[in-house]
Amino acid sequence: MKKFCLVFLSAVTAVVASAQTSPLITKPLAEGTVSTVLSETSGGNILVTGVTGSFKAELYAVANNSKDKKLSEQELRDRLEKEYDVKMEVEGNKLIATAKPKTRNMNWKKGLSISFKIYVPKNVSTDISTSGGNIELYHVTGTQDFTTSGGNLIVTDVAGKINGTTSGGNIIIENAHEEINLTTSGGNIEAKQCDGKMKLITSGGNVEMTALKGNIKATTSGGNVSGETIEGDLNASTSGGNIELTSLSCNVVAATSGGDISVAITKLMNNVRLSNSGGNIKLNIPDNSAVDLNLYAEKIKTDQLKNFSGKFEDDKVEGKLNGGGATVTVKADGGTIYLGLK
Repeated sequence: MKKFCLVFLSAVTAVVASAQTSPLITKPLAEGTVSTVLSETSGGNILVTGVTGSFKAELYAVANNSKDKKLSEQELRDRLEKEYDVKMEVEGNKLIATAKPKTRNMNWKKGLSISFKIYVPKNVSTDISTSGGNIELYHVTGTQDFTTSGGNLIVTDVAGKINGTTSGGNIIIENAHEEINLTTSGGNIEAKQCDGKMKLITSGGNVEMTALKGNIKATTSGGNVSGETIEGDLNASTSGGNIELTSLSCNVVAATSGGDISVAITKLMNNVRLSNSGGNIKLNIPDNSAVDLNLYAEKIKTDQLKNFSGKFEDDKVEGKLNGGGATVTVKADGGTIYLGLK
């Protein structure tokens, strides 16, 4: 259901942005003139897409006041000119597309939700901000900095340094590469088919990861963390939710203060560290794994450990399995550890 909600939300974003049948302003861009995009608006959405031709910037506007939803195109133009400072210019190699109220205390009844759709070469960097709308980035390569005070972030087929923040919306990122830093204060994060160095942080939502590769940090203050088919190094933590990780071929550190942890490792690397302050931990590792085991819990249950040497007690297991090798440390204070060999 969460997946459906996120995908549906992104679809709604596209519909809202295209609800106006034609842009109020279109700025054609000459080929080879733009390598940077600076865009800012006070309430609408911003979309940037890398394309191979037909470079342009478009401005769309709708009235904030429901009583003005049927304003004509000319009435929208008049209000835009009267109430806003709009800039759509190319300076050097920088496209500037901004819309700001002329007065700080503008009457909200006269306000417009102003959105930009920007079509530029694929090799372009961005600096984007909106006070409440969504931000979407597609098919670009470079340094991407973007922030919204309450909307969603959608990033697809983007490479480079990616830095995105939303104060309350959801984040969807897919097929992104190199360096990824994404933060939301309350929404969910969904990451698919990405590689590189990643930080995925939410203060209250869930983090869902699929087919990631690299150095990955996934953190939530209250939601759940889930992951499937992950390679490299993974650090996953939540202050109160559950952690469920499957098909791992990575070093893994996972911790929760209150939920349960379930980890299934397909290919054991060098280090596994799992800790839980109140719940249970289930760990599956490949059969015939060579590991140094350190398990601590109120109760420990395992499959039959062949070729084990060391200390084996109800609440503590310390020793070597199959001669030792990778370090596996699991602590479940007040809970049960189940170690399975698959």
